[in-house]
Amino acid sequence: MLGSPEVPLLTKKGDITIGGAFSIHSQISKSSFSLTHTPETLTCSRINLREFRFAQTMIFAVEEINNSSTLLPNISVGYKIFDSCGSTLPSTRAVMGLLNGQERTAEKTCSSHSSVHVIIGASESSSTIVMLQICGTFQIPVISHFATCACLSNRKDYPSFFRTIPSDYYQSRALAKLVKYFGWTWVGAVRSDNDYGNNGMATFITAASQEGVCVEYSEAISRTDSSEEVARVIEVIRSGSARVLIAFLAQGEMDILLEEALKQNLTGLQWVGSESWITASHLTTKRYSGILTGSLGFTIKKAKIAGLREFLLQVNPSQDPQNSVLREFWETVFGCSFQSRLPGQIQCSGSEKLEDINNPFTDVSQLRISNNVYKAVYAIAHAMHNLLNCGQSAKAMNQSCIWKDHLEPKKIVKHLQDVNFTLQSGERVYFDENGDPSAMYELVNWQRNQAGDIIFVAVGSYDASLPNESQLAVNEINITWVSESRMKPLSVCSESCPPGFRQAAIKGKPICCFSCIACAAGEISNSNNSAVCLLCPLECWSDEDRSHCVPKVIEFLSFGETMGGLLAAFSLFGASLTLAVSCVFFRFRHTPLVKASNSELSFLLLFSLTLCFLCSLTFIGQPTEWSCMLRHTAFGASFALCMSCILAKTITVVIAFKATRPAKTVPQCSAALQRTSVLSFTLLQLLICVLWLIFAPPFPYKNTVHATEKIILECNLGSPLGFWAVLGYIGLLSLLCFILAFLSRKLPDNFNEAKFITFSMLIFCAVWVTFIPAYVSSPGKFTVAVEIFAILASSFGLFFSIFAPKCYILLVKPERNTKRHMMGRNH
Repeated sequence: MLGSPEVPLLTKKGDITIGGAFSIHSQISKSSFSLTHTPETLTCSRINLREFRFAQTMIFAVEEINNSSTLLPNISVGYKIFDSCGSTLPSTRAVMGLLNGQERTAEKTCSSHSSVHVIIGASESSSTIVMLQICGTFQIPVISHFATCACLSNRKDYPSFFRTIPSDYYQSRALAKLVKYFGWTWVGAVRSDNDYGNNGMATFITAASQEGVCVEYSEAISRTDSSEEVARVIEVIRSGSARVLIAFLAQGEMDILLEEALKQNLTGLQWVGSESWITASHLTTKRYSGILTGSLGFTIKKAKIAGLREFLLQVNPSQDPQNSVLREFWETVFGCSFQSRLPGQIQCSGSEKLEDINNPFTDVSQLRISNNVYKAVYAIAHAMHNLLNCGQSAKAMNQSCIWKDHLEPKKIVKHLQDVNFTLQSGERVYFDENGDPSAMYELVNWQRNQAGDIIFVAVGSYDASLPNESQLAVNEINITWVSESRMKPLSVCSESCPPGFRQAAIKGKPICCFSCIACAAGEISNSNNSAVCLLCPLECWSDEDRSHCVPKVIEFLSFGETMGGLLAAFSLFGASLTLAVSCVFFRFRHTPLVKASNSELSFLLLFSLTLCFLCSLTFIGQPTEWSCMLRHTAFGASFALCMSCILAKTITVVIAFKATRPAKTVPQCSAALQRTSVLSFTLLQLLICVLWLIFAPPFPYKNTVHATEKIILECNLGSPLGFWAVLGYIGLLSLLCFILAFLSRKLPDNFNEAKFITFSMLIFCAVWVTFIPAYVSSPGKFTVAVEIFAILASSFGLFFSIFAPKCYILLVKPERNTKRHMMGRNH
């Protein structure tokens, strides 16, 4: 049965006439155009039961209003319903018929006013745009129940447009949030090649990019495409690596895509659909269940319309025997024919019962778009009610409306913009400044019930009026995934980067395709898919997994470690040896050897060597403010005293043995002179140390430069000049000692202390000359260890060079400890 878009399919006269444009047929004939013949009339076929239900819902709402005593009480409402065939060209014919009221719009029979006051429709965005481009000239208001293109919210281009379904601007953003919520960062996309699909997908891709989601491919199809083109699109989907497919398709394109998907056995994809098809009951058959089970998508909330089912079941060709669309509907539903019986064909009687049929027309369990039609009719009624100054409240039952012969479209638009009412179901109806309703969606999931049938189960919601982080709510535990698996599909271009790694973009690939690079030492990432590694604070370092910052190891030379313990032991051993030698010297203090060695300077030298051994202990342990100042000043003062004693001893030897007349009146070095020289040389060093401590004292310092993975706790010199001045002064004293001792090396053999002093100074200078490069280049606690080693080595060198020969004579060869032997005379 064929229908023509040139004439209204369903009509009723009334004071107020509402036009309707629905895609009652889903297939349009292809005309052959010729310059020599009149173009053929467009014909539509294949009745769409869902769209026919929309049209009947409009009639039901009109009848309710006509029977109401409170809404437009003395005004009758009529309707004219045209078939837009889901295409732009029939929609143009339909809107011309609605405006002019004539069957053939090309004839010169145009009236001065539109035959309808308001138009409801169409079901597609492209068809609605075509209608608006014509209606806009006359400012006839249009209310769409199903046109969702975000472009229609432009009040500048479409000032008289309203709709009872939210804009795709919100649906596209909701879809982007949904795929991000499930971690699907790599998706495929297919869309209708019209205003609905192109605008909706463009908004989705933009929103998805903001959410960090990438689109592997975006294909467009049209219901007029060749089978080869549709097959190519399916092949692109099949060959893609994305396991989630965003289908922003109108029902016509969805039908042909699914047919080709069945031919190529396309399964295993998680479908995410737009509101156009996600609740289309004709797709829930077993034919498509293997492909679409587990699908997710947003749709407007379902509603209940009291009395609608009973009204729908009363539809019968007998209501208007001349109406071809009613006969076609009956023949489609019952699979019969009103024509003369043909072989194998059932004759329609008209007495068949719709109660026995379950199809998209009789199914009122998912009233979503039908409710939009219902709201649109009531919005028109309330606007007209206010325009005609009818009763302003339900109590004014007897107050009639003031009829006006000519209702200006501008005033109708204004009153539509201002409507704000509540339906019997409790739903509030109003339009924002762009003519849009509030954007609230229900997230539905295709699941099987116990009987094996596909049902739509609400598993979440989206409310654009809430704060951004609270808009999407998902009950994930109730979701059935593709192939009825309880495992959520994974759709990513690259595997997730675990903590301790960061994403690195791959050249020429989208941002969702990346490689995982381990964080460098000292950096961490503590979450999956980190874009960057975070630098740890200065006093922290990354752990082995590079996922957490942990406090750095604090390093210093401690008594508890092996090296620190050994150095401390050698220090105490040297101090003990020095004390032991002091006891030996005190025991033999009246012997010629001890007297010849200048016992006072010897005891003072032993005391200074004890201090030199013990001062190395101040370098071990955790540096503090006092230990840092003590270690360098103690070191400088101890060695200055030691070098002063050796220098005084050397001067004494030189003066004693270089006298011109030693046999007679050899002048003895004054003890006061020795004390003065020792005190003077030592005080000068103390003065340098005091100045150092006053102006730039050493202090504890956390060194993070030499070793990034640990903190070296050391003593900062404060003033390097002070340190090198102290060390340089000790070097000057040792050099003077060496020169004087070297000049005295040929004194009598039996007692040549200058020779031992020369040797000790050679050891001392060699140790400290070697110390300088080792000190500068040693890292961390080894710097302190080198300094302690230099102190102990030079101290042991002085001790053994000067006192070992004397102790040998005192303890092992006492027969040499005589005055004659000291003077070099034989018996």
